[in-house]
Amino acid sequence: MGIFGRKNETTTTAGTAATAVSPELAALTGTYTLDPTHTTIGFVARHAMVTNVKGGFGDFTGTLTLDGSDPSNSTAEIDVAMDSVDTGNADRDGHLKNADFFKTDEFPKMTFRSTKAEALGGDDYRITGDLTILGTTRPLSIDLEFNGSATDPFGNERVGFEGAASILRSEWGLTWNAALETGGVLVSDKIKLVFDISAIKNA
Repeated sequence: MGIFGRKNETTTTAGTAATAVSPELAALTGTYTLDPTHTTIGFVARHAMVTNVKGGFGDFTGTLTLDGSDPSNSTAEIDVAMDSVDTGNADRDGHLKNADFFKTDEFPKMTFRSTKAEALGGDDYRITGDLTILGTTRPLSIDLEFNGSATDPFGNERVGFEGAASILRSEWGLTWNAALETGGVLVSDKIKLVFDISAIKNA
C-alpha cells in the first residue's frame, strides 16, 4: 500500500459510490519529519570514466505532508546544507564546496519542493517537484518505493521510502571538469541521486 497519488478504489457497478479510503491509507494522514539519523540523501558520480564515487549530505531537514483521504494532495519538501557534503575524502569535499562546484558560501542550500505526486502501480510512486541548486530551479521527478509504516520501540510512528533519480549537473550550472589524456572527462555530467528516507509523524 502506497501513499503518494494512490487512487481511491471504485466499484465497476454503475451508480455505486466509490468505496471509502482504506484504514491503512487514512492512518497515514499527517505531517512527518525526516529522521536524519535514519535517512540518507546521497549521490553517485562517475570518476575518470571508470569508477563510481559515492557521497552524501549530513545536514538536512525535510517534511512529508500526507493526505490519506486524497493522496494526490500529499507533498514533500527538503532543505540540504551543501557544506555538509561528505565523500569520504576531505580534499575532494573541499573542492566540491568551492567555486568550481557548489559555491557553498554563496549558495548554502539545495532545496526540493514537490508539485505533483502519482502512483505507478504496486508500491511504486513518482514525486515531481522543483530542485534548486546554485540558484537555478528545474523540475525533477523521483521514483520511490514505499517501504511501509511502523511504530518503533519509542512510540514513534514511522514511514519509509527509498528511491532514485538522475540529473545532468550541467543543467544546474555545475559545469567544472577536466579532460583526460585517454579521452573523456574526469567527472560525469550525469549524477544519480539516491534517497533512503525514514520519517516520523509529528505529534
